[in-house]
Amino acid sequence: MDSKRILVTGISHYWGGRLAQALEAFPEVEAVIGVDNEEPKVELERTEYVKVGAQHALLRRVVEAAGIDTVVDTRLVVDSATTSSSRAHENNVMGTMNILAACAGADSPVRKVVFKSSTHFYGCHQDDPAFFDETMRRPHPPGSGIERDIVEAEASLNEFAERNPDVAVSILRFANVLGPDVETSHIKLFSLPLVPMILGFDPRYQFVHEDDVVHALEHAVKHRVPGAYNVAGDGVLALSEVAGLLGKTYAPVLPPWGTGIAAAVVRRLGIEIPAEALQQMRYGRGVDNRRFKAAGFHYQHTSRETVVKLGEHLRLHPVVRGAQEPYRYEREVEEFLRWSPHVQNTRDKRAPALTREQLTELQRLLTGFADTAGVDLAEDIPDRAAEAERRAVAAEEAAREAADRAERVERAAERVEQAAEKRVSEEAERHASEEAERARPSPPEHYDDLAAEEVIALLASLEHEDLQMLREYERDHANRTRVLSAIESVLARRGSRV
Repeated sequence: MDSKRILVTGISHYWGGRLAQALEAFPEVEAVIGVDNEEPKVELERTEYVKVGAQHALLRRVVEAAGIDTVVDTRLVVDSATTSSSRAHENNVMGTMNILAACAGADSPVRKVVFKSSTHFYGCHQDDPAFFDETMRRPHPPGSGIERDIVEAEASLNEFAERNPDVAVSILRFANVLGPDVETSHIKLFSLPLVPMILGFDPRYQFVHEDDVVHALEHAVKHRVPGAYNVAGDGVLALSEVAGLLGKTYAPVLPPWGTGIAAAVVRRLGIEIPAEALQQMRYGRGVDNRRFKAAGFHYQHTSRETVVKLGEHLRLHPVVRGAQEPYRYEREVEEFLRWSPHVQNTRDKRAPALTREQLTELQRLLTGFADTAGVDLAEDIPDRAAEAERRAVAAEEAAREAADRAERVERAAERVEQAAEKRVSEEAERHASEEAERARPSPPEHYDDLAAEEVIALLASLEHEDLQMLREYERDHANRTRVLSAIESVLARRGSRV
């Protein structure tokens, strides 16, 4: 394994937490750093959590300070039902660009980037090929915001790979994920008493088990596999077959015209089907998974086995649900568990109290010493024994006080270290804020020397007038298509006419 120091983004989300837990089991991994705006939702032992979002300046400091050689980006939102389109675009496109900007540079220690993508990259249309392989492009423009985000995010990764040939960039495009713990729109759909279908359509599906998703990310971390790879279980199932394997009845109740009408019908059942899923329920999709197999990856589940295991979970989950207790991240508990061996060693160093048997033995030794020296201590022995006991008690108290002082010093040192880290974080945020402020004036100094991803990373912080000015300046000078497209995308989201 050539990856020793690994940074996992999206540690508070399901895939980031699962991957961090898996990487902790490898003894050759020296450090696992998890970053996110929110705290982890799974129990971690060796992973260090840093509360950092997608700010490229702060991420770069983390990457350089920790000597990160591998970055795994698990944040991609592939289900538009989970968030708004603007937040999804900010996370998927702008966030990806910021992370890549933090990994770029001649002095960057990063030598591998793994990106968790989706087969939504290919879309779903009537004239699609039977199976998409990694060399194929979309036959049609993106039809939904999520698909458009995925295409733009992968374009940024390809551009990063061209600019940094020494960095292995792996893009894993996962099919529909099923499993007992993950939550997706398709799992909610399959949990209904009846599986709804669009009248006149029985699309083909491929699935990947959630454990295979984690193992695929592990494989990309352990091995150097640059390029794009489809990750989907063997076999293709029709939606009616999926319903049969789940032990459910399928009902072609959705009208074949107007996806909005179809979504409104299902929404009455408490299930919101995103636009990309509705398109798949109409035409389906198949992908070729042989390239990742050739890279040494072995699937544990086929598409059929993945559906069968989901059916078993759906039948058993109502029975065992009451015995489950969600994990809660508590920083104090995590810190105590991390340092508990040291606390135990400190306790061992404390002097224990003398027992009655030990005091009796001490008195016997004093008496033997008096007989050997020819000194009559018969009358003084009780006093000497009492004095010895007092001295032992005093020594015990002194040892305890010394241990307490050591603990207080250690706690004070920890507080000083935390304060120093806080000051460093505040200084970094202030520095990032100053950089953003300096970027506001009309075109910044040395603007033409900035790379495209560095310019795009600044767009979200610019005002409306600054964006328009920057667009005109870019058109008159560098005229970079990527930058102009990003500027117009930001203006469009803010209601500007482009």
